[in-house]
Amino acid sequence: MRVLVTGGAGFIGSHIVSALTARGHEPVVMDTGLVPADDVRDPEAVARALKGVDAVCHQAAMVGLGKEFADAPAYVACNDLGTAVLLAGMHEAGVRTLVLAGSMVVYGEGRYDCPAHGPVRPGPREPRALEAGRFEPPCPCCGRELTPGLVDEDAPLDPRNVYAATKVAQEHLAASWARATGGSAVALRYHNVYGPGMPRNTPYAGVASFFRSALARGEAPQVFEDGRQRRDFVHVRDVAKANVLALEADSPGGGLRAYNCGSDSPRTIGELACALAAACGGPEPVVTGEYRLGDVRHVTATSRRLREEVGWRPAVGFAEGVAEMA
Repeated sequence: MRVLVTGGAGFIGSHIVSALTARGHEPVVMDTGLVPADDVRDPEAVARALKGVDAVCHQAAMVGLGKEFADAPAYVACNDLGTAVLLAGMHEAGVRTLVLAGSMVVYGEGRYDCPAHGPVRPGPREPRALEAGRFEPPCPCCGRELTPGLVDEDAPLDPRNVYAATKVAQEHLAASWARATGGSAVALRYHNVYGPGMPRNTPYAGVASFFRSALARGEAPQVFEDGRQRRDFVHVRDVAKANVLALEADSPGGGLRAYNCGSDSPRTIGELACALAAACGGPEPVVTGEYRLGDVRHVTATSRRLREEVGWRPAVGFAEGVAEMA
């Protein structure tokens, strides 16, 4: 199968290219990092890249929370306009298979249970509470402490920042394309991806990259809030494998199927910082109490649907992955 990988020179995209090659497929890379003119917002560039292609693995995106709301036009242009141009090009070229890089940020906060009210969905955290060090979202009905759990793909979408809003829009665009063309669209909602090749020294990088860069400079990782925020860290090679299996799966056309892509082994941000510091032999992490508006407290997933329907299993454990990264 000849597969166009947009963003194929990037962190996740480059691993997908390697995984496709190892499975006997022919990847075609479209990435402005290699060829500046290869921009998914350019219809002519997209048309050239799609020639002779059987499927598309769409990884090109502007990622991360961003520095300020002034970044919003750049996020929308890259993520949503770029996706729309790509899908229109696929329609013209008759390409009917798409795997989209989704994100767990579409959920906002994860699943929570109140001892009195059962499953609840807390609203955005208040700046005054964060400033006072009250990081846990309370029950919206009674204010009690909540127990975080695993979110599944049927949870309501609740984007809490610009990046998250663009990822929701990407899924809606892909679903519209699939309905209009009879194509097959899969969205893999990545959780916190880490591993070799992570971007460094950029405000848009992930928390694992921030910690690793600090340790490389001989500095202590700076852990926001109280370090007890829960995430699901999944290794980039496992994510690449999920993309290949999704491309090879016999997915029904005419709609979009979403899958969580995580390890199913939640960890706290503090645990990650401590594990990396120990593996690097660097200074212990410092818990700063700082926060970022738009960050969520806990979001961890169940990837049961991806396991059962696509046959995917993560192979790289947390300790192994952190040691390799260090």
